Amino acid sequence: MVSKTQLDLNVKIMKEQIREAEGKLGVLIPGLGAVATTLIAGVEAIRKGLAQPIGSLTQLGNIRLGKRTENRYPKIKDFVPLADLNDIVFGGWDIYKDNVYEAAMNAKVVEASMLSSIKSELEKIIPMKAVFDKTYVKNLEGTNVKNGKTKLDLADAVMEDIRIFQSKNNCTRMVMVWCGSTEKYIEPTAVHQSIQSFEEGLRKNDPTISPSMIYAYAAIKMGIPYANGAPNLTCDIPALIELSKETGTPIGGKDFKTGQTLMKTIVAPGLQARALGVNGWFSTNILGNRDGLVLDDPDNFKTKEVSKLSVLEQILQPEKNPELYGDLYHKVRINYYPPHGDNKESWDNIDIFGWMGYHMQIKINFLCRDSILAAPIVLDLALFMDLAKRANMSGIQEWLSFYFKSPQTTEGLPPVHDIFKQLMKLQNTLRHIMGEDLITHLGLDYYQDMVESL
Repeated sequence: MVSKTQLDLNVKIMKEQIREAEGKLGVLIPGLGAVATTLIAGVEAIRKGLAQPIGSLTQLGNIRLGKRTENRYPKIKDFVPLADLNDIVFGGWDIYKDNVYEAAMNAKVVEASMLSSIKSELEKIIPMKAVFDKTYVKNLEGTNVKNGKTKLDLADAVMEDIRIFQSKNNCTRMVMVWCGSTEKYIEPTAVHQSIQSFEEGLRKNDPTISPSMIYAYAAIKMGIPYANGAPNLTCDIPALIELSKETGTPIGGKDFKTGQTLMKTIVAPGLQARALGVNGWFSTNILGNRDGLVLDDPDNFKTKEVSKLSVLEQILQPEKNPELYGDLYHKVRINYYPPHGDNKESWDNIDIFGWMGYHMQIKINFLCRDSILAAPIVLDLALFMDLAKRANMSGIQEWLSFYFKSPQTTEGLPPVHDIFKQLMKLQNTLRHIMGEDLITHLGLDYYQDMVESL
C-alpha cells in the first residue's frame, strides 16, 4: 500500500509539472461575428461587474474531490491554475472591417445599452485582414481580405499577425479558437495525409486546403493551441495532427455544442439508459444570423448535417441494440429565417416506444440564443487549451469533447457524445493532472459492512 506521504509527494510532483498562468493570455479568434463579439462583450462586462459568467464551467462550475464524506467541492477555477479573466487580451480576423463594437451592434445579440457601457473597450479591437476563399463560403462577400500569391504566403501572413499581436499586447501565451463560418463539405485527400504533402499543397495552392486549415496550420506551427468551433475538417486531418505532436500543441474540435444538439446529448442518454426504444427523431431549425445565411447553401449545410447526424447514432448504437434502435429514422433540417436573427428556434419530434411496444412521443421546442450558448464555450475552450499547453499535453484533447457536436478523436476511436460521460471525462482529466483520485461513482466503500457480509 502506498503511504500518505508518498501520495502527497506524487500530487506535489504532478502539480509542479503544470506551468503557472503568469502574464497575459492572448485569445485570437478567426471570425469576429456574433459568437466572438458576444464572448468579448461578456468578458468586458464581467470585468466591470456588470454581468456574471453564466454557462461557463471554468468560472461557475464545481468539481468534487475525494469521497462525498470529505465535502470538497471547489470551483474549477480555484482547483486548477487557469488564466484570470483580467489577464485575457482579445484579437482576431474578420472578412469585414467593423470593429468589435460595430460588429456586436450589427449582430444584435447583446443589448445596445450594455454595449454602450463597454463601447470604448470594444472599439479598440479591430479585425485583421482575414484569409478568405469564396468557394468555401458562397453566400458571403469578403471586403477585409488578405492577398497572397500562395496559400503558404497567407499562412506566413497569419503567423506574422500573431507575432505582432503578441508583442504589441505583451502576451506570454496565446490560444486560437475558430469562430468563423461553416465551410463547404470536403473529405480528406492525399494533400491532408502528412505535413510534407500539406506544406507542398500550401505552396501549390491546393484547392482542398481551406481557409480554416491555413489558420490552424499557422497556429499549430507556432505551438499555439487551436480549437475548432465549426464542423469544418480543419485540424481533423493526419497532417495537422502530426504537426501538433511535433510542436507539442493541443488541438480539438469540432463544432460548438449548442442548441438542438445540446438537447439531444441530454435527452438521448436518458432514453438509452432506460432501454426505451426510438423509431424516429425529426429535427428542424430556423436561424437568421450570418451562420444561417451561410448554411442556406447546400454545400455548407452538408458539413453541418454530417456533424449533427452522428450524435444519435453513437449514443443509441443501433447495431448493438437493434430491438430498440434498429429502425431509427433521423432527419435534420436548418432553414434561414432572417427575422429571427441570432435567436435560433428548434423543434424536435421524437417517436419512442416502451413496454410491450406501446408508442409515445416527446416534443421539444427550444427557443435559444445561439451566441449566448456558444460564448461561454469559447471562453472555456480558450482557458482549458491554455491549461493543456502548460501541462505539456499535445495532440487531440478528447477530454474537451464536452464542448463539441462532433468531437475529434484518435483514428479508430468512436467519439463519445453522451454529455454526462463527457463531463465525467473532463472532470477526471482535471483530477488526474492535479494528482487527485479519479471519481468512479462506484460507492462500495461507503457500504463496506454490506460488502463484507456477502
